[in-house]
Amino acid sequence: MPMKTYPLLFIITLICLSACKNKNQSTRHRIADAMEHNLTSEVLNKWYPQSMDTIDGGFISSFTYDFNPTSNQDKMIVTQARHTWTNAKAALRYPKDDPYKTGARHGFEFLKDVMWDKTYGGFYTLVDKQGNVKGDSSKTAYGNAFGIYALAAYYAMSKDTMALALAKATFYWLEKGSHDPVWKGYYQHLQRNGMPTPRQPNTPSTADTGYKDQNSSIHLLEALTELYQVWPDQLLRERLNEMLLLVRDTIVSPKGYLTLFLYPDWKPVSFVDSAEEVIDRHHFLDHVSFGHDVETAYLMLEASHVLGLHNDTTTLRIAKKMVDHALVNGWDTTVGGFYDEGYYYKDKPGITITHDTKNWWAQAEGLNALLLMADLFPHDDMQYYAKFEMLWKYTDAYLIDHTYGDWYAGGLDKQPEMKTALKGNIWKAIYHHYRSLDNCIQRLRAQE
Repeated sequence: MPMKTYPLLFIITLICLSACKNKNQSTRHRIADAMEHNLTSEVLNKWYPQSMDTIDGGFISSFTYDFNPTSNQDKMIVTQARHTWTNAKAALRYPKDDPYKTGARHGFEFLKDVMWDKTYGGFYTLVDKQGNVKGDSSKTAYGNAFGIYALAAYYAMSKDTMALALAKATFYWLEKGSHDPVWKGYYQHLQRNGMPTPRQPNTPSTADTGYKDQNSSIHLLEALTELYQVWPDQLLRERLNEMLLLVRDTIVSPKGYLTLFLYPDWKPVSFVDSAEEVIDRHHFLDHVSFGHDVETAYLMLEASHVLGLHNDTTTLRIAKKMVDHALVNGWDTTVGGFYDEGYYYKDKPGITITHDTKNWWAQAEGLNALLLMADLFPHDDMQYYAKFEMLWKYTDAYLIDHTYGDWYAGGLDKQPEMKTALKGNIWKAIYHHYRSLDNCIQRLRAQE
């Protein structure tokens, strides 16, 4: 039997109910209504059902700014899984709207029949529109994590035991090859058979091959959290707890931001002692990503809750520290929004903002994290709720396309060219802002 758990947002709301019962009620309700309108009338209805590929299966990847299918329609496991997950969640939220239930089933069939490697197991990384494998058939822990994430959500919605069986098979496939029994955690880059791809002496210094990393780690944490709620297996619990501790106690730096890449023994990959030109050339491997930091704060608290770690003050303290670090160092105090990247140069005071753009997913994760912190710490000096309001105003003004629908890939205050950029591609779909809007709406309305 699936383990019964109460939503994290519900528990958090109960904690803060007496403290903020009347405070900001009218504002909370107004923002919830605006978010609901955006979710249903400007986001979900733009993607579904039109993104369903009724000819070749799965979901269409690429859309123009005004939502016309365009150009490259390759299909990546991450995008296909995120669409499947979103439809499964939307089917539970809006049970009378059939397109989501149909979309979730449609996505599951594509994952099962096309993306899954029937010879070696695991999900392929990329196929073309017709489902033919592209590239060298290598795989990633990150992509397979999203496969688990989608399958667990689809099973929770449909009770289709084939979905749960495939989720279990994916978990065991990662356990056999990707999981590190010595240093713990998971290797990201995998061969077709699931074994780790080692870093070679001639591997370019700018490549992440052979490293462990924060991004696959936090999304494995996320996926195992989703799976544990429908399959409370003991080994799965051990791996979920393992990932929570690794992320919280090892990958999060003492200052409160994530180390992006690490050696197999979890020593940080850092270029801080190099010349600035070398640092800049390796910025992909070594910088502060404020969006990932605020996202991880939420994912750690969610995992802790699902594990039943009552009075887990350590995870709460670290999560708050991460959000605070992002607000102090990566927040635009003028119009709001989290910058994309920063760096702690040795010969410069404090942090330097190296990329002052504001991508859509970081702002979505920021909304979710700020409201979470506001309800946990309603009287904190960081003024989380005021920042949440400011970020929503920023999102409404610079990210939401009220004409053609969905969100721009980046804030127009920094990147006005995003107004006519692609609305969809293999890295931009709907999962980040769906989850954020869904969580925020429920939390804002929980006090009604």
